[in-house]
Amino acid sequence: MCSPAPVSVSSQTPEEPIRETQIGSTHLTLLGTAHVSRASADKVAELLGDGGLEVDAVAVELCRSRADSLIDPEALARLDLFAVIRQKRVYMVAASLALGAYQQRLADQFGIEPGAEQRMALRMAEARRLPVLLIDREIGITLRRAAHALGFWQRLNLFSGLLVGLLTREKVTEDEVEQLKQGDLLETAFAEFAQDRARLFAPLITERDRYMAARLRQEAEQQGYRRILAVVGAGHLKGLSEQLAEDRAEPAETIAALDQVPPPSRFWRAFPWLLVLAILAVFAYGFTHSTELGWHMVADWVLINGGLSALGAALAGAHPLTILGAFCAAPLTSLNPTIGAGMVTGAIELSLRRPAVGDFGSLRDDVTSLRGWWRNRVSRVLLVFIFSTLGSAAGTYLAGFRLIDHLIA
Repeated sequence: MCSPAPVSVSSQTPEEPIRETQIGSTHLTLLGTAHVSRASADKVAELLGDGGLEVDAVAVELCRSRADSLIDPEALARLDLFAVIRQKRVYMVAASLALGAYQQRLADQFGIEPGAEQRMALRMAEARRLPVLLIDREIGITLRRAAHALGFWQRLNLFSGLLVGLLTREKVTEDEVEQLKQGDLLETAFAEFAQDRARLFAPLITERDRYMAARLRQEAEQQGYRRILAVVGAGHLKGLSEQLAEDRAEPAETIAALDQVPPPSRFWRAFPWLLVLAILAVFAYGFTHSTELGWHMVADWVLINGGLSALGAALAGAHPLTILGAFCAAPLTSLNPTIGAGMVTGAIELSLRRPAVGDFGSLRDDVTSLRGWWRNRVSRVLLVFIFSTLGSAAGTYLAGFRLIDHLIA
């Protein structure tokens, strides 16, 4: 295992600080970058250009999916929406688009290319034929761990804030700009929508500091690099330096632990089934009391649950047949926790209005405007899934209270 060493700081401009450290026989240069500063991309070009640092590898604060989106802008064109719906990854894709929309707002406001410093590092590493080390944790895992750290109502607040963030065209405030200069893009983009930022700090910052430190130590041990330049956000510089100096855990064990998504508690795993049993019990009681009451309860369940899900699909601009599918599916899927109304409506909408290549190609630009979300067939499928799901969820609880009213009337 590589032994830690003290970290020294060299004098640089405040926005591009550099820290030097030694892990075993590997000398590591950490460059802290600011997300809204052209100087950061220029500093990367300087360090990796002629007369710059002599390094064996370049590490970047990117995971594979984020790197692919920078390297290959056409990656979205290969997105399998059926798989996204089937694997219940719609919310993760929507959150990733929220981050992309936020980055585009930065680009529009400050005239900078989203991820310019990381893109410069990738470009310069390729020009010098240097290996690139992707040291950040997958964004999907980070967001799922962040959601797990919040309570139900905090999670709902975060999701609603993200939804508003997807559609807003408001300029980034001066406070956000200052946070981005010394902070982290994920934390700034998502924490603004959360009331409890402290709970988000661990999965968005602290855990990623540990993860990136473990990845650097792992690469140094396995590949024997003598000198590595790591390009990370300024908000990670202090924590990453401390982890490199103090953490003596086995890198592979740390990475495996931080890649795990904690399962929901026993209560939340059992709750959907308990709710279904309670609803079925209410139906059974209604029919045993009188057939007429039982059918009245069934009619209310279908109209309220199906109606609200269909309304959600309609608000998302769904095809008329998709809206009809939402009305028919929601009352049944609400009684089966293994499948949601959104899975049915998303699949129907996708089959009726299959996105064209142009929809994928313009997705990044379209999701920065309210009209674009409804115009683009890819994003509209996501909206149909989300809105019909929310409608069905609201319908389940409203219809449930209606059933209780029947019993106590």
